[in-house]
Amino acid sequence: MLPWQLCRQAPPKHLGQWRLFSKSCAALAKKAKKASIENSEKAVLGRPSNNLKMGVVGMPNIGKSSLFNLLTSSSVPAENYPFCTIDPSEARVQVPDSRFDWLCETYQPKKQTPAHLTILDIAGLVRGAAQGAGLGNAFLSNVASVDALYHLVRAFENDDITHVEDTVDPIRDLAIIQDELRLKDEETLERTIAEFARQAKFPGSKKKEELAIVERVANFMSQGNDVRKGEWSVADVNVINGLHLLTAKPVIYLANVSEDDLESNQNRWLPRIREWVDENSRGDLILPLSVAHEELVDQPSEAMKQVILAGYNSLQLIHYFTCGADEVRAWTVRDTTKAPQAAGVIHTDFERGFIAADVMKYDDLKEMSTETHVRAAGKFMQKGRDYTIEDGDIVHFKFNVTKKK
Repeated sequence: MLPWQLCRQAPPKHLGQWRLFSKSCAALAKKAKKASIENSEKAVLGRPSNNLKMGVVGMPNIGKSSLFNLLTSSSVPAENYPFCTIDPSEARVQVPDSRFDWLCETYQPKKQTPAHLTILDIAGLVRGAAQGAGLGNAFLSNVASVDALYHLVRAFENDDITHVEDTVDPIRDLAIIQDELRLKDEETLERTIAEFARQAKFPGSKKKEELAIVERVANFMSQGNDVRKGEWSVADVNVINGLHLLTAKPVIYLANVSEDDLESNQNRWLPRIREWVDENSRGDLILPLSVAHEELVDQPSEAMKQVILAGYNSLQLIHYFTCGADEVRAWTVRDTTKAPQAAGVIHTDFERGFIAADVMKYDDLKEMSTETHVRAAGKFMQKGRDYTIEDGDIVHFKFNVTKKK
């Protein structure tokens, strides 16, 4: 029975009873608020950080380093032999956004800071990597360090470019990498279950609930499923995120086709690749491209821009803008970020002393040309702590820090 129900039947008569009653009500209110927040939250796999990384993975010698160079305007070695890449290369790439370009033209700021995406070029994976074959352990630890994957698969014939499996078969290659990632995750889960079971035996241990979650994840994977395809609660996700599972990461499949196939829009492997992804990883995006063709193009093509945007979106990232004469800047946040946390991306004091966020929509500004016209039309809105930042918002934060941390 709840304290307020007890109060109706037998109201507290003494001060001590009232204090105990008040504490009980406060505890229940806090618990109810916490449950309400958890129920309203969106379960998002992966790190809550806004500085997220994409990793380029695939079999050795299929064009990963060349793709990395194209995406990031880098010049890492890309040779015709397996394991040319050993230590991963990392670079940041600008996220293309016509809205940012328009805002810069409109405000004519002294400084322009667009959104960026960090990309990692990871060594090739071979059959048996989960047991340490090739550069297996190094590869898998690098995969664990990123937040989402570009899975590049070779879908072209070329006798001058060797294949680690001797023949070109993208379906086989896709299956090898998926199997190796799953095997590594199963190994991680097996080890975690043993450790949590040991800890759960101690009096007062809270590992029993986490153990049940990990066992449920292991059972899900044993049925041939990747973790990212499961339906998980917020509590489940909090545990899963701490395990850094490889199959929990979003995947974008990139089919590397020949120049001729790209021009003719025909490739004998693509229908089978789409069929395999639909059967084994339904809902994941497939983008055909030709690395050989892109290397001959002076400017980044629409295909490269599409790859970058797909990676950005797969991480559930959006960006809002701050605009003025000094700087136009795009700030990257998750698509579930509340206004105070979005302010904290600029500076922790903004979040700590958050008062309000003045928000206008990009479309409104573009339609009305100036902030003055947006205000006059009543489209310049003041939002509070519960406001969830939307993609393309133009924001000015109000804050006041009067207390020490």
